[in-house]
Amino acid sequence: MIDRRLKVRHVEAFVEIARQKSLKRAAEALNLTQPAISKTLKELEEIAGATLLERNRGGVTMTVAGDVFLRHATSGMNALDMAMNSVTAVRKGEVGSVSIGALPSVAARILPRAVAIFSDLAPDTITRVEDGPHGYLIDRLQSGQLDLVLGRLGKPDTMQDVSFTQLYIENVAIVCAPGHPLADASNLSEVASYPVIYPPQESAIRPLVDRMMIANGMTSFPRQIESVSATFGRGLALASDALWVISTGVVAGDIASGQLKALPIDTGLTAGPIGIMARSESELSPMANLFRQASVRAVEHLQLT
Repeated sequence: MIDRRLKVRHVEAFVEIARQKSLKRAAEALNLTQPAISKTLKELEEIAGATLLERNRGGVTMTVAGDVFLRHATSGMNALDMAMNSVTAVRKGEVGSVSIGALPSVAARILPRAVAIFSDLAPDTITRVEDGPHGYLIDRLQSGQLDLVLGRLGKPDTMQDVSFTQLYIENVAIVCAPGHPLADASNLSEVASYPVIYPPQESAIRPLVDRMMIANGMTSFPRQIESVSATFGRGLALASDALWVISTGVVAGDIASGQLKALPIDTGLTAGPIGIMARSESELSPMANLFRQASVRAVEHLQLT
């Protein structure tokens, strides 16, 4: 629990002293007297119960405790700045736009509610949404064509210069039409007798599904159909005896309504984090930051955390 004695002025003064490497210059930057900023720093160190800065003739030197505190203090101040900017933009009714990319599982499950919440918070902002495979959306994020991408954490080599904030964990499901002969099958090897819609190489879930296959002594299905299209997968599963390997979020509504049935096969090895991807948190516009908060609220509402 945060000590009630800790105030924003304490954190602001400490961050500025660390930035300026001088009490005198920090005091000037904050329009304070040097005795006032020295007192603020002393109060902070008393609250923290540790010496954060060593004073010397050359200015100040960070202690180990100071280094730890600064890392989190800087993030906290940046978060406060973004929060205030977002609130100000909403209060002023600023007209703008936000561009969101979503992988299929998020597009079907989280995104509709996140967009609804965001629209209530910023009714004059245009929201642009596009879905697609992980690599395509990350390329568009890195090039600045998207503000945020919501979906599964990708391979390390695809996440260069991309931050990731986890929202929840999701498994892959193996689904079929109601009444399918394998509707109650619990052994993955039985699935090999039927056509299987399988995630393609570029999809975020492919490595996880491959890992599950290897753990079950399998490398592929004889009648494997690779596709990332939710529309195609749903259509083929309902129109034939094909089974569909897909993120649970894509078919959560279908399973709940009884349109599709999840096989009782253990897919725990496919569990992976779903979250929000951005180029850099410091680059987020007020509207993009507000949409991120709307996404967090959507996840909380659906009780996925």
